[in-house]
Amino acid sequence: MSWRRNTSSSSGAVAGPTAAAAAATPDRPEIPKAVWRIAYVVVLGGIMGILDTTIVNVALRSLATDLDTSLAQIQWVATGYLLALAATIPISGWLARRVGAKRLYLASLLLFIAGSALCALAWSSESLIGFRILQGLGGGLTLPVGQMIMFKAAGPRNIGRLMAAMGVAMVLAPVFGPTLGGLLIEHAGWQWIFLINVPIGIVALTLAQRLLPPDTADDPGRFDTLGFVLVVGGVVGVTYGLAESGQTGSFASVAVFVPLVVGIVALVAFVLHALRVPRAILDVRLWANPAFAAAGLTTFVLGATLFGGMLLMPLYFQIVRGEDVVTTGLLLIPQGIGAAIAMRLSARAVERFGGGLTAMGGCIITLVATIPFALIGSGTSYWLIGAAMVVRGFGIGMSMMPSWTAAFSVLAPHQINDATPQLTVLQRVGGSIGTALLTVLLQNHLDAARSPAAEASAFGSTYWWVMGMALAAVIPCFVLWQIERRAGADEHAALAQAELATEAAAV
Repeated sequence: MSWRRNTSSSSGAVAGPTAAAAAATPDRPEIPKAVWRIAYVVVLGGIMGILDTTIVNVALRSLATDLDTSLAQIQWVATGYLLALAATIPISGWLARRVGAKRLYLASLLLFIAGSALCALAWSSESLIGFRILQGLGGGLTLPVGQMIMFKAAGPRNIGRLMAAMGVAMVLAPVFGPTLGGLLIEHAGWQWIFLINVPIGIVALTLAQRLLPPDTADDPGRFDTLGFVLVVGGVVGVTYGLAESGQTGSFASVAVFVPLVVGIVALVAFVLHALRVPRAILDVRLWANPAFAAAGLTTFVLGATLFGGMLLMPLYFQIVRGEDVVTTGLLLIPQGIGAAIAMRLSARAVERFGGGLTAMGGCIITLVATIPFALIGSGTSYWLIGAAMVVRGFGIGMSMMPSWTAAFSVLAPHQINDATPQLTVLQRVGGSIGTALLTVLLQNHLDAARSPAAEASAFGSTYWWVMGMALAAVIPCFVLWQIERRAGADEHAALAQAELATEAAAV
């Protein structure tokens, strides 16, 4: 199990076409520059947290050597960070109401910067793990709170374009994280994978203080202690169990099975609890909205498809083709290019076709573009792989952000603080499930491999499961498209009836 130690990761509005039609009219207002500045600040702050979920994985072996510990022990540098993220995301909405979104965003950035600096000063594996948990507490709040601020400033009509801008960073960060980590380790030392966050964080903190709109605290209601314990315990249990499956190579291990079961039971108990109390820590009644439910399920499955699939190609390049970390990162760039192109086009597509149809088209492109990887061999041309990665990245880019846009387009402003952490958790848990499942499958195939050709076949066999995930994502996208289509038809009928009433009154 040499490689798998590094793989346990990773205003009211109408539905879809209604908002899209309004945004697509020739006289639609341009997004104010102040709103774009808010988006850039949020992206700058959020990208650091996303980078740190991948950048450290390539440093684990160096960290184990320099800190004189085992890979099993140093793995907690990655796992502790993930658990801290999982623990803070569910309560971000309540905290934002309690202290104000801007204040919470600034505090989370400051905590992340301090944690990063302390990680660089760590003198042992135990101290580094502790500082990484501190860093994860800040990183877990930065992205969802920043999104809350951005969505409220933008309004439902402009969410699509701003989500596309944010999506570029969200998709590119995991692609470039391992490359950046490899370069820093090779030329500067492992301390710099943490120190690099300090100057960037200070810039983000300064800009956030100046450019984010002032806000005031709201009455969040009495703190839901039982709900907090259940939801945090559930998310942490599921995240930990899935992370451990990457270490054991099996879901049957006690270290995997027990926390998974405990986590799932806690989450079910939380849902039952949240439906019985007036102000739970997360408003699960949002799922009564069929459009939000379909968009949320799409986000979950796409998280598994995106982050699970991103596990495989770096390992293929390193295990089958013998490439180093830096070269592997460079070979992954085509997927980032395809995703970046798609992000530029996805906002226009959502405005014209709606989030459901756009996301479904992206899922189908991703599904088709995964076929070459299912047939990959030990000598497959890098040009062919690169071309397929561009197309696959394009499909991912055309599906991920439109599903989020569709989810937010059906919410009122006061619901954003509850919706954002729920969608963020869904995406991360989906990614953890996809990563864990593919890790176990790949491990089982590699254990039986005795040659480079057999190793390549192991990756190809695992990619068939990625195709299955992409196919599964098409289903909720189709449901979301139908919901949006019916909502658009209902509004057109209402508008026509209003016009007839106006004409009749004039006569």
